[in-house]
Amino acid sequence: MFGKVRRSWGRMREAWRTEQSAQQDGRTHNLFEAAAAYVSACAEDDQERIDEAAGWVSPEALSFGVNELACRAVIALARERDESPRTVARDLLGLPAA
Repeated sequence: MFGKVRRSWGRMREAWRTEQSAQQDGRTHNLFEAAAAYVSACAEDDQERIDEAAGWVSPEALSFGVNELACRAVIALARERDESPRTVARDLLGLPAA
């Protein structure tokens, strides 16, 4: 368990360093800001915004941010529905109950 957390923090630190060096219009974008913009653009099928948000940070940083957003969203929905995160995640993906 500790090793998994340690690897996650290592990836986050690296993504953060990479994100800090990414610039557009003279402004550095936060990796979580990029993830939120990317995911919302995907949900709205807006390819222009998808491409823009994907260029704000490195692919690794974007992946980390999208993963964090997914985890937080599933946890929030699970609490709202009074269900387990596993049940909610499977339901969102249209998978049968485990």
